[in-house]
Amino acid sequence: MSLPAALHRPVLADLVPRPSARSRALATDAALVLTGVVVVSLLAKVSFFIGPVPITGQTLGVILVGAALGARRGAAALTTYLVAGLAGLPVFAGPVAGPAYALMPSFGFVLGFIPAAFLAGWFAERAWDRRPVLAFAGFVAASVVPFLVGVPYMALILSAVSGVHVTAALVLEAGVFPFIVPGLIKAAAAALLIPAAWLAVRSVERRRG
Repeated sequence: MSLPAALHRPVLADLVPRPSARSRALATDAALVLTGVVVVSLLAKVSFFIGPVPITGQTLGVILVGAALGARRGAAALTTYLVAGLAGLPVFAGPVAGPAYALMPSFGFVLGFIPAAFLAGWFAERAWDRRPVLAFAGFVAASVVPFLVGVPYMALILSAVSGVHVTAALVLEAGVFPFIVPGLIKAAAAALLIPAAWLAVRSVERRRG
């Protein structure tokens, strides 16, 4: 069942010309999904420090890809990203890749990227991505999702490795508090970049018209 037009608006990826043949249209979607994987992989390798904590562009990539591709293609891109990393391709933020990455405390956050991209795309499909304030609100909500998966997973792995119960305070200190401000900064950056892309699109359309 398709959503009513008033609820489901085009996202940036929908502006890419799509051939009428179904097989070619699927190939276009596949190319968009793979492009999303490349974007997240590249931004995952960009890091900077706020105090002693390394911050990567990974979450920014997740939000940008989700918003640009839409909910389903965004989730497909991050699922492909996850599979590529577990297959051994160096797409994750750190040097570890392959099946062993599932035992890393941060793996839960990568799992959470899939619904996060879906949510960012869901907001974009309702045109929240065209106005910075609405985009920021939607992208902050999407940024929270990886923590809902990642924090319990981190506690589980740390408890299994250490053999002792890991307190909530320790997990929050290690996996949440240092990333709140960087997360807001990345959501703000996405809330500027995506609406700016729409402004550029409208400018081109006016010139053509």
